[in-house]
Amino acid sequence: MSGLRIHPKDMMVVLTGAGVSAESGISTFRDADGLWERYDIEEVATPAGWHKNPKLVWRFYNDRLKDLASVNPNPAHEALAEIERRMPEGQFVLVTQNVDDLHEKAGSRNLIHMHGELRKARCESCSQVVSEWDTDAEIPSCSSCGQRLRPHVVWFGELPFQLQRIFMCLEQCTVFLGVGTSGFVNPAASFVASAKSVGARTAFVNLEHVPQTGFIDHFYQGKAGELLPGLLREWLDA
Repeated sequence: MSGLRIHPKDMMVVLTGAGVSAESGISTFRDADGLWERYDIEEVATPAGWHKNPKLVWRFYNDRLKDLASVNPNPAHEALAEIERRMPEGQFVLVTQNVDDLHEKAGSRNLIHMHGELRKARCESCSQVVSEWDTDAEIPSCSSCGQRLRPHVVWFGELPFQLQRIFMCLEQCTVFLGVGTSGFVNPAASFVASAKSVGARTAFVNLEHVPQTGFIDHFYQGKAGELLPGLLREWLDA
């Protein structure tokens, strides 16, 4: 038995990272054959790169959007959507570092995209966020003010979205689960420590060991898609 138990009165916060999406076939920056091998990160995922060559940045993100058409949620996405359905409304929040929409496709609803979303764009001038734009344009423009749209993603050197809301959830959580995330990149790497500081029970499911061992009660090494369905049944039905 795993030792972890999830009860109806629990407030659960889940953090997912690139490992979950990778199991569906989405390339990650940190893989040996990942995006860093094919692109200069400074050119396509920084504010400086955007200002230097916005056409290149849009080509990169349009290619990533096309990749989404060929991938589907895996059992890890589906298991997390199932636990949300089985918990009382408002007692579960999923924070993802991923910019794809696989959690939504699996049925997750109370979801925070801390690094933004590939399927959205944002106006540089009026900050309007849109889900539709001229995909044939080399640099699409805002339908409201006519200024440039940029991908609605967090680039290196920018602050993640909704941090205040995330830390408010962590202050209330009684169960914290990390899935497919390395635990090396802040601020997400600090979330388990924040949860533990308020007495939450903590667990991680990841291919590799994560550095915050002093804050993790239960660690499960392996692929999330293979482990999570069985673990969640055990955690919820105990």
